[in-house]
Amino acid sequence: MGALNSFEVTKSRMTGITVLLIDFAKGFLAVFLSRFIGDDLFIAGAIALNAAVLGHCFSPWLKFKGGRGLATAAGGAVLLAPAIFLVWSLIWVIAFLFRRNVHFGNISATFLTALLTYNSGEILNKYSFPPAESETEFIFAVITLMIIILSKHLDPLKEWLKISQKSTSRE
Repeated sequence: MGALNSFEVTKSRMTGITVLLIDFAKGFLAVFLSRFIGDDLFIAGAIALNAAVLGHCFSPWLKFKGGRGLATAAGGAVLLAPAIFLVWSLIWVIAFLFRRNVHFGNISATFLTALLTYNSGEILNKYSFPPAESETEFIFAVITLMIIILSKHLDPLKEWLKISQKSTSRE
Protein backbone atom coordinates (compact mmCIF):
# COMPACT_ATOMS: atom_id res chain seq x y z
CA MET A 1 0.00 0.00 0.00
CA GLY A 2 2.91 2.37 0.52
CA ALA A 3 4.57 4.04 3.47
CA LEU A 4 2.45 7.21 3.57
CA ASN A 5 -0.80 5.25 3.28
CA SER A 6 0.33 2.84 6.00
CA PHE A 7 1.20 5.72 8.30
CA GLU A 8 -2.06 7.57 7.62
CA VAL A 9 -4.19 4.46 8.22
CA THR A 10 -2.41 3.22 11.36
CA LYS A 11 -1.20 6.59 12.75
CA SER A 12 1.96 4.68 13.68
CA ARG A 13 5.32 6.14 12.71
CA MET A 14 6.93 2.75 13.27
CA THR A 15 4.55 1.13 10.78
CA GLY A 16 5.18 3.91 8.24
CA ILE A 17 8.96 3.65 8.62
CA THR A 18 8.87 -0.16 8.40
CA VAL A 19 6.82 -0.04 5.18
CA LEU A 20 9.13 2.68 3.82
CA LEU A 21 12.18 0.48 4.43
CA ILE A 22 10.52 -2.58 2.88
CA ASP A 23 9.47 -0.58 -0.19
CA PHE A 24 12.97 0.93 -0.47
CA ALA A 25 14.47 -2.57 -0.23
CA LYS A 26 12.18 -3.77 -3.04
CA GLY A 27 13.70 -1.31 -5.49
CA PHE A 28 17.23 -1.78 -4.18
CA LEU A 29 17.04 -5.57 -4.43
CA ALA A 30 15.53 -5.44 -7.92
CA VAL A 31 18.52 -3.48 -9.21
CA PHE A 32 21.02 -5.44 -7.11
CA LEU A 33 19.78 -8.80 -8.41
CA SER A 34 19.60 -7.53 -12.00
CA ARG A 35 23.35 -7.06 -11.92
CA PHE A 36 23.84 -10.81 -11.63
CA ILE A 37 21.27 -11.66 -14.29
CA GLY A 38 21.93 -8.84 -16.77
CA ASP A 39 25.74 -8.79 -16.93
CA ASP A 40 25.85 -5.50 -14.99
CA LEU A 41 24.15 -3.53 -17.78
CA PHE A 42 22.28 -0.31 -17.04
CA ILE A 43 19.30 -1.45 -19.06
CA ALA A 44 18.92 -4.61 -16.93
CA GLY A 45 18.82 -2.53 -13.76
CA ALA A 46 16.47 0.00 -15.34
CA ILE A 47 14.05 -2.69 -16.48
CA ALA A 48 14.16 -4.34 -13.05
CA LEU A 49 13.52 -1.03 -11.29
CA ASN A 50 10.70 -0.02 -13.61
CA ALA A 51 9.13 -3.47 -13.14
CA ALA A 52 9.44 -3.24 -9.35
CA VAL A 53 7.84 0.21 -9.27
CA LEU A 54 5.12 -0.83 -11.71
CA GLY A 55 4.37 -3.90 -9.60
CA HIS A 56 4.30 -1.78 -6.45
CA CYS A 57 1.96 0.81 -7.96
CA PHE A 58 -0.36 -1.63 -9.75
CA SER A 59 -0.15 -4.85 -7.76
CA PRO A 60 -2.19 -7.71 -9.20
CA TRP A 61 -2.60 -8.96 -5.60
CA LEU A 62 -4.40 -5.70 -4.72
CA LYS A 63 -6.66 -5.53 -7.78
CA PHE A 64 -4.05 -3.38 -9.58
CA LYS A 65 -3.94 -0.79 -6.82
CA GLY A 66 -0.95 -0.01 -4.68
CA GLY A 67 1.36 2.68 -3.43
CA ARG A 68 2.82 5.60 -5.31
CA GLY A 69 6.20 3.98 -5.95
CA LEU A 70 8.44 6.66 -4.47
CA ALA A 71 10.30 4.57 -1.89
CA THR A 72 10.69 1.66 -4.31
CA ALA A 73 12.04 4.01 -6.99
CA ALA A 74 14.39 5.62 -4.46
CA GLY A 75 15.78 2.25 -3.39
CA GLY A 76 16.70 1.31 -6.94
CA ALA A 77 17.85 4.78 -7.94
CA VAL A 78 20.34 4.94 -5.07
CA LEU A 79 22.11 1.94 -6.56
CA LEU A 80 21.55 2.52 -10.29
CA ALA A 81 21.43 6.30 -10.79
CA PRO A 82 22.31 8.17 -7.58
CA ALA A 83 22.25 11.53 -9.39
CA ILE A 84 18.55 10.99 -10.18
CA PHE A 85 17.88 10.21 -6.51
CA LEU A 86 19.77 13.35 -5.40
CA VAL A 87 18.11 15.62 -7.98
CA TRP A 88 14.64 14.30 -7.12
CA SER A 89 15.29 14.66 -3.37
CA LEU A 90 16.58 18.22 -3.66
CA ILE A 91 13.65 19.34 -5.80
CA TRP A 92 11.24 17.59 -3.41
CA VAL A 93 12.63 19.43 -0.37
CA ILE A 94 12.38 22.80 -2.13
CA ALA A 95 8.84 22.12 -3.40
CA PHE A 96 7.69 20.80 -0.03
CA LEU A 97 9.06 23.83 1.81
CA PHE A 98 7.36 26.08 -0.76
CA ARG A 99 3.83 24.62 -0.31
CA ARG A 100 4.09 22.41 2.79
CA ASN A 101 2.27 19.69 0.88
CA VAL A 102 3.71 16.19 0.40
CA HIS A 103 1.84 15.58 -2.84
CA PHE A 104 2.94 18.92 -4.28
CA GLY A 105 6.53 17.95 -3.44
CA ASN A 106 6.11 14.50 -5.02
CA ILE A 107 4.52 15.79 -8.21
CA SER A 108 6.92 18.72 -8.61
CA ALA A 109 10.02 16.63 -7.99
CA THR A 110 8.89 13.83 -10.28
CA PHE A 111 7.87 16.10 -13.16
CA LEU A 112 10.95 18.33 -12.89
CA THR A 113 13.28 15.32 -12.61
CA ALA A 114 11.82 13.96 -15.85
CA LEU A 115 12.26 17.37 -17.50
CA LEU A 116 15.81 17.75 -16.23
CA THR A 117 16.65 14.22 -17.39
CA TYR A 118 15.31 15.00 -20.85
CA ASN A 119 17.44 18.16 -21.02
CA SER A 120 20.57 16.87 -19.23
CA GLY A 121 20.50 13.11 -19.70
CA GLU A 122 24.08 12.92 -20.91
CA ILE A 123 25.41 14.55 -17.74
CA LEU A 124 23.17 12.56 -15.36
CA ASN A 125 24.02 9.30 -17.12
CA LYS A 126 27.70 9.79 -16.26
CA TYR A 127 26.78 9.28 -12.61
CA SER A 128 24.95 6.00 -13.17
CA PHE A 129 26.46 2.68 -12.15
CA PRO A 130 26.92 1.35 -14.76
CA PRO A 131 26.10 4.15 -17.19
CA ALA A 132 23.59 3.49 -19.94
CA GLU A 133 25.05 2.67 -23.34
CA SER A 134 23.37 5.75 -24.81
CA GLU A 135 21.82 8.98 -23.62
CA THR A 136 18.53 7.90 -25.22
CA GLU A 137 18.49 4.65 -23.22
CA PHE A 138 19.07 6.59 -19.99
CA ILE A 139 16.44 9.23 -20.74
CA PHE A 140 13.85 6.63 -21.74
CA ALA A 141 14.42 4.55 -18.59
CA VAL A 142 14.22 7.52 -16.21
CA ILE A 143 11.25 9.19 -17.88
CA THR A 144 9.37 5.87 -17.95
CA LEU A 145 9.96 5.57 -14.21
CA MET A 146 8.76 9.13 -13.63
CA ILE A 147 5.61 8.54 -15.73
CA ILE A 148 4.74 5.46 -13.65
CA ILE A 149 5.10 7.52 -10.48
CA LEU A 150 3.16 10.48 -11.89
CA SER A 151 0.32 8.18 -12.94
CA LYS A 152 -0.26 7.43 -9.26
CA HIS A 153 -0.36 11.13 -8.42
CA LEU A 154 -3.23 12.12 -10.72
CA ASP A 155 -5.85 12.06 -7.95
CA PRO A 156 -3.73 14.09 -5.49
CA LEU A 157 -2.97 16.53 -8.33
CA LYS A 158 -6.68 16.96 -9.13
CA GLU A 159 -7.45 17.46 -5.43
CA TRP A 160 -4.63 19.95 -5.01
CA LEU A 161 -5.80 21.89 -8.09
CA LYS A 162 -9.37 22.02 -6.73
CA ILE A 163 -8.14 23.40 -3.41
CA SER A 164 -5.90 25.91 -5.19
CA GLN A 165 -8.77 27.08 -7.41
CA LYS A 166 -11.09 27.50 -4.41
CA SER A 167 -8.52 29.52 -2.50
CA THR A 168 -7.77 31.81 -5.48
CA SER A 169 -11.48 32.33 -6.23
CA ARG A 170 -12.02 33.55 -2.66
CA GLU A 171 -9.38 36.26 -3.03
